[in-house]
Order: sequence, then structure tokens, then C-alpha cells
Amino acid sequence: MATCVITGIGSGIGKATAIMLAQKGFFNKYALIGRNDDDMIQTKMEMAKYMPEEALCLYHIDLSYPENIPQLVEKIDAEQGNIMALLNIAGYTDPQPLLSTSLESFELTYKVNVYAPFMFMRECVKYMRKNGGKILNVASTAGMTPRPGWLSYASSKAAVISMSETLTSELSEYGIMVYCVSPGRCATKLRRRLAPDEDPTTIMQPEEVAEVICNLINPQELCLDGQNIVIRKQMKR
Repeated sequence: MATCVITGIGSGIGKATAIMLAQKGFFNKYALIGRNDDDMIQTKMEMAKYMPEEALCLYHIDLSYPENIPQLVEKIDAEQGNIMALLNIAGYTDPQPLLSTSLESFELTYKVNVYAPFMFMRECVKYMRKNGGKILNVASTAGMTPRPGWLSYASSKAAVISMSETLTSELSEYGIMVYCVSPGRCATKLRRRLAPDEDPTTIMQPEEVAEVICNLINPQELCLDGQNIVIRKQMKR
């Protein structure tokens, strides 16, 4: 039996990835983590079309309180066992220029985008190091190039890229592979906050990013860890 832990399953890339993984059958159990109960239940219903509902367990947590993650992961291991994959997909943004960015907003962005993935990795590795597995972090192309007006978000995603690259080497002794993907423009709720006037039909869809993630999480994929994999789609005109 193998358990996959996924954050951010209520919408966007997290939801699309969870449903697609259920279709592909890579794992026997899923620990599905989110904040909005109604959205989480909807994702679980979609996944249950492809696998037993009892294998899908919902865990509610507000990632702005990363100090609660150790207790959550301990609970997941006790209830599900054999954590073999962790997907850090949840994200937050409050796009503001420097002079408008409050310390509270900056801290919140880092709590969700940096501290929470760090805590999930640290706690899950305590169990994963026995049998190996895979970790995948979702960063962003915003973490690779200057994005004026997006200071907290862009810098937090740069931190995710750096953490992923560092842990690729550090965790290899446990047989744990670490992946990082950086999607470009993608039609998610988060993207609407970054670019509210953008037409979502002209950019990449969550399912297209999910397909790449699923290919990397496939147990047969053993070559592409340690890279920041950029996922882009040419914009429609």
C-alpha cells in the first residue's frame, strides 16, 4: 500500500492533479489536504469515480499556521501509513509593490508558500526515509525572473525552487527524489489575483500542468529530479 499526500486539492492545479492521479492508479491511498471543505468534498467525489471512496481521506488545515503541520502528518501516517509521495501544490498571493507590502502580508505569503512546504517535507521525510519516495513542489516562473509588483509572491517561489534543488542532494541517501515544477500563466484562482484582467481561456489550463506533474510522480520516472522544470504554453492570440 502506498499513500500520496497532496496539498491545495480544493481548486486549480491541486484539484486537477488529484483527479488525474486517481485515474492513473499510481497510489492506493490519498491524504487530501485543503482549507475549503465544500471544495475538498467536490474533489473527493470526482476522484471517487476512479477509485474506492474509502481510500480518499480529507484533512482540513489552514496553512497560514504551519506549526500545526507536524501533528497533521503524524495523524496521516497513523491513519494511512506508508507515505510514498508528497505534492506541495497549495499557494497564496497578495500582489503588491514594495511600498504597499505590509509585513503581515509578506509573512502570510511565506507561511503558505515556503514554511508550509518546508514543514510538510520535514515531517513526511521522517516516515518516507524508511522506504523512499517522491516529493514534488510547485513553484512558478515568477520565482525565476523579476516581477515588479509581485515581491512577496515571486521571492517565495524563488525560495521553493532553491529548497527543492538543495533537498534533491540531501535526501538522495534515503531514496527520496525531489522534483520542482514552475508553471507559467495558468488559469487558477491565484492567477486571477495576479492578473485580474487576463482572459483565462487564452492561457494554460490546470489540467495541462497536472499532466506534467503526474508524469513526474509516476513511479517509473527516475531521471528528472533535481531540476526546475518550466511548464509553459504559447498564448492564444
